[in-house]
Amino acid sequence: MPPEATVENVVSVAEGGNWGEGPADEAYPWIPLGLPALCAVTVRVQSSPLSSYRFGLFLPQADQWKGRFLAVGNGGFAGGINWIDMAPGPHHGMASISTDTGHNSTTLDTSWALRNPEGRTNWGWRAMHGSIVLGKALVTAYYNRPISYSYFSGCSTGGRQGLREIQAFPDSFDGALVGAPAWWVSHLNNWITKVGTYNLPTSSPTHIPISLTPFIAAEVQRQCDPQDGVTDSIVSDPLNCHFDPSTLLCPYIHPDVTIVDTNTTCLTPSQLTTLHKVYSDYLSSSTDQLVYPGLTLSSEPQWSLLLGERSPIPFTNTTASSPSPFGTGYAKDFLLDDPAWDWHSYNDSMVTLADEINPGQANANDFAALKAYQAHGGKLMLYHGLADGLVPTKGSLLYYNKTIEAFGGDLDAVTSWFKLLLVPGMQHCWNTDSQVQAPWNFGGATQSAAMGLGQWSVPGYSDARHDAMMGMMEWVEQGKELKEVVATSWNELWNASSGVRRQRPLCVWPGKAVWDRLGDVDDAASWKCEWP
Repeated sequence: MPPEATVENVVSVAEGGNWGEGPADEAYPWIPLGLPALCAVTVRVQSSPLSSYRFGLFLPQADQWKGRFLAVGNGGFAGGINWIDMAPGPHHGMASISTDTGHNSTTLDTSWALRNPEGRTNWGWRAMHGSIVLGKALVTAYYNRPISYSYFSGCSTGGRQGLREIQAFPDSFDGALVGAPAWWVSHLNNWITKVGTYNLPTSSPTHIPISLTPFIAAEVQRQCDPQDGVTDSIVSDPLNCHFDPSTLLCPYIHPDVTIVDTNTTCLTPSQLTTLHKVYSDYLSSSTDQLVYPGLTLSSEPQWSLLLGERSPIPFTNTTASSPSPFGTGYAKDFLLDDPAWDWHSYNDSMVTLADEINPGQANANDFAALKAYQAHGGKLMLYHGLADGLVPTKGSLLYYNKTIEAFGGDLDAVTSWFKLLLVPGMQHCWNTDSQVQAPWNFGGATQSAAMGLGQWSVPGYSDARHDAMMGMMEWVEQGKELKEVVATSWNELWNASSGVRRQRPLCVWPGKAVWDRLGDVDDAASWKCEWP
């Protein structure tokens, strides 16, 4: 062990046992169940005179280790070892690792970053990279043989961590499974504040109450669902839907336009203007340059996360009168070191400042650096839900297109190692609206744990066709190119025992799943992938 590292804990976990840190781990209090026999190790690393980070390591028994290493990501501004996403690794014969990014906090808490540049650097990249380097050394020493294949899995901030790592350290992984990545931190978090200002204050005639989003979502579904040739409640191609928002307009508005019949399910012209802004790209008022793309049609069920009327914490009804802390917390504690900053003062200069400072060096926008990852033989699968209402799906399309530009426009040179999957009806990283029940589970980060603390793959479908990580392993280790993955949903959202509701192939972009017009639309066998 290097002098800056200290082993904090070593625990032997029996076959079928459980391990985690419980409530002490604020971001990840869930304890994975039914683990293979393994050794759980916790290490603390002094990263500077003023900072440190921890990481956890699951080491399966020697006869169960298949020479594989897996690093998993975090979410939001969370600080905590992500034991729950580490858990699938040992089932795949992997030694798995996660870092707490240098602090212990919930996803929305940014207070730890205030006047703490070393802590920001840990979160931005240093804790992840240092954990990978030292984790690999420990794995190699523990098994007394080298690692054969290294992988990454993470979504949202976790997706950013994976992209940041392969850009700066192209030898870290052979395969990276990246979901809904928050890769352009300096722009995305400012967009989050900006989009919140569109809908505030709540007393404004431009404000769209969250109570109206089901109405908006239903109209989007009515218009956009049939455009893929199948009316099945899933908006499969929101990027190409020709949506007419005028159908949402109120037939009657009171003479005082600031007072609308709240019992009427409709939007005023002022509210329609806000709707247009939410879907539109955010362009700088001074340069007309893109700051960040807007949300997609079908993302409406998740708008309470961003539009300032409710807390961005899912499943709560806490009211709020400011933009999401994902944006305002970034401004206060990362960018300005000013906890008293008032979001009403937000303007486009914040984006310029964020680009100049790049707090924590967190951005993953060095596309030219991906050439070294490609030369290393690295593979990348990037997936994103088309109904994501937190990190806009079009941001991943932007990342994909920027990569192609960096490779001189050579599409073949990119698609040979970089696959993009857009997931109809899936929200941020996982899940689907209960009224839609789109297939969303294909072995991405968090998806197994959503189905139960003892799950480690897609329930009932632990194979390379249905589990993207298993598909990634076949691609890396056997050269079987990934062209599609089958996604699954259940009759009850997170209950596999309720029976399969739908399965459908997800086709590598720009491919699309096409129904054969004969079979059951909820059966994957009735669909095939077609490419232009």
